Amino acid sequence: MGNFQPGSPGFWLIAMVILLVVEALAPGLVCIWFALGALAAMFGALGGMLLPGQIVLFLLVSVAALVATRPLVKKYVNSKTQYTNADRILGQECVVTEQIDNLAGTGEIAVGGKRWTARADDQTIIPEDTRVVVERIEGVKAIVKILEGSGR
Repeated sequence: MGNFQPGSPGFWLIAMVILLVVEALAPGLVCIWFALGALAAMFGALGGMLLPGQIVLFLLVSVAALVATRPLVKKYVNSKTQYTNADRILGQECVVTEQIDNLAGTGEIAVGGKRWTARADDQTIIPEDTRVVVERIEGVKAIVKILEGSGR
């Protein structure tokens, strides 16, 4: 393996080591699939496979490993989702406790025994004591719309 020319086992070994070092330094999984491809190409070179075949083997194994494992890796590694209890208020009916005015940056609702800063889902000003429903949460603000039949 003293020969490090393209197509030699030494070339693929060096490529694999470099890819593994990059993988170790990078956050998350970045190029482990290509290191596996380089390993396969190295075995192809050891078996006497010509360079074009080694490149095809490298690409096939890399892509196959990526396709087979990427969805699982994304699910279990670097999951940025932080679940909170805030989603319990979605779809809840509540009462405006402070007039909601998006332009003035004011508004508050009472829902589930808690007070939330609220904004309207459009530019509507919603008066105090109006019944609304929580559409979504953006940051720490509940985005609401007037409940059908609330009379306002």
